[in-house]
Amino acid sequence: MGWISWLCPGMNLKRWLLLFTVGVLCCALGLALFFNYQFMGYVEELMFRMAYLTTGKYSNTVSMLGGFLFLCIGGFVMIYATRRVIRSVVEAVLPDNNSSLMEKIFTQRKLGRGPAITDIGITVIGGGTGLSTLLRGMKYITSNCNAVVTVADDGGSSGRLRKEMGIIPPGDLRNCLVALADREPLMERIMQFRFNDGSPLAGHNFGNLFIAAMAEAEGSMEAGLAATSQILNVRGKVIPSTLSDIRLKAEMTDGTLIEGESEIPKAHKRIRRVGIEPSNVQATSSAVDAIMKADVLILGPGSLYTSVIPNLMVEGIREAVLRSDAVKIYVCNVMTQPGETDGYGAFEHVQALITHAGAQFLDYVIVNDQNVTETQLAQYQLKGSIPVTPDIKKIERLGIKVVPKSLISNKDLVRHNPQKLAQAVISLIYRLRLFGKGFRFFDYFFMRQSMRKLKNKSV
Repeated sequence: MGWISWLCPGMNLKRWLLLFTVGVLCCALGLALFFNYQFMGYVEELMFRMAYLTTGKYSNTVSMLGGFLFLCIGGFVMIYATRRVIRSVVEAVLPDNNSSLMEKIFTQRKLGRGPAITDIGITVIGGGTGLSTLLRGMKYITSNCNAVVTVADDGGSSGRLRKEMGIIPPGDLRNCLVALADREPLMERIMQFRFNDGSPLAGHNFGNLFIAAMAEAEGSMEAGLAATSQILNVRGKVIPSTLSDIRLKAEMTDGTLIEGESEIPKAHKRIRRVGIEPSNVQATSSAVDAIMKADVLILGPGSLYTSVIPNLMVEGIREAVLRSDAVKIYVCNVMTQPGETDGYGAFEHVQALITHAGAQFLDYVIVNDQNVTETQLAQYQLKGSIPVTPDIKKIERLGIKVVPKSLISNKDLVRHNPQKLAQAVISLIYRLRLFGKGFRFFDYFFMRQSMRKLKNKSV
């Protein structure tokens, strides 16, 4: 971005430059009045004399050209001096990052406004790697994003901390914090570091231990997450759906009951319904507030029965989702999950959500319509996973609008591309605002900048 970008809408600089110019003009006028115009007369007389000595005649054009020349010189000097003052201050405060100062200012202004000048609220509900994938893309567009995260994980490091310390499993919360971190690559290496065998901490994840330590130091998990967010410079807010110790259970179509999030996929049976134990746990007030105040609610992507639906089983979450006036969007998975959604199309995903919510509540479903390569398909078929069919007509019969998009990453793994997914979500949100609550030039400008940046990252 060149120097002209300093004048972009929303930078909050032009108004102060204008005010600075007005101040200089007032000083010039004050000096002229103080000296009773005599000084200006001397300057004008000197210019006329120089013109006469040079050309041999007098002309009023001389004073006009002289005034224009001094105006240009004064403007240049003002801008140059202001720039040097800013650079001097920044070099003292941020010696390693002054070269990208303008980019940082523009990004922060944009994110603070976005995705709309009216501070539209976005709340995403889910868990696991799917939710963090969406958040990785959303953070480039807005800082006004709340993530309500499931806390039913019972395996690995999270499961051990849950048993040993009596805290809610931090794994999914950690993934979301890392995804929203301002410096993601560095934070991800640190927060996702897992201790090797031969150590008392073997198998533990550093990020999980860090969150557990912050929760104990701050007195509660919510306070610990808030403090962690500040340390990681998180763009948005990560909220647990409940602070209670819950276990996920599933009833299979053959009548068997499976308990434990990590055990459900291992059964390799078709799921009829999932629930939580105990069933009467209360949602966190911040999660309910985030849902009720949202203009847009997004469910998924992520494991349907073990990441997305468990949130709806928490008392207060389902009721808030159904009562909310927000536009409700479901982001469907691109591949089926062995042991959980075998043979499911997008329609079956939507049907399961509606069944567990107790009512049809969705307005839009975003599905992938990009073809999977033969090589990718063969790799996933070995694991029992196939692409999720869009089922557009079936879903539309439920009164839900379907948004087909090309969402797959170009890498070997068939997953949502964070940038493509964020583009699809934000495009839909802005399309709704254009025909709904109104739209302003600044919002359009920021959206175009964000979309261009996301498009470059997704290539």
